[in-house]
Amino acid sequence: MAKTSQLLNASVSPRLPAQDLARARKFYAEKLGFEPFEERPGGLKYQCRDGTFVLFESSGASDGSFTQMAFQVDDIEAAVAELQAHGLKFEEYDEPGLKTVNCIADVEGNYPSTNSSGERAAWFYDSEGNLLAIGQSAAASAK
Repeated sequence: MAKTSQLLNASVSPRLPAQDLARARKFYAEKLGFEPFEERPGGLKYQCRDGTFVLFESSGASDGSFTQMAFQVDDIEAAVAELQAHGLKFEEYDEPGLKTVNCIADVEGNYPSTNSSGERAAWFYDSEGNLLAIGQSAAASAK
């Protein structure tokens, strides 16, 4: 298959479904500190340091069985503590290959471009059942 430079040079902007857009807007503002920088009927667009994401009104819902969007941070402990202070509940896992301690898991293996041996990660659900994650490369956490 031939490469398409149009997609290789594109930016990526995840779309997350929201059955109740007003409830989702409140969650993202109160728990995560986000305010939309752009709105249209049925959609809210948010800005992060290196990208955007959209919440869109949908009658469908995520089954929440996989990570739909992840935020890469420099200090995962500080990020988790800050979000917990805003009432966010993190998931705890204890299964083969994935165990959290104080909400954070050490995930072995990583993409070579990150120059690390793994990642630290924590997961939470938004108000609409979307599973979101916070990640920090093991190289960043070793600094």
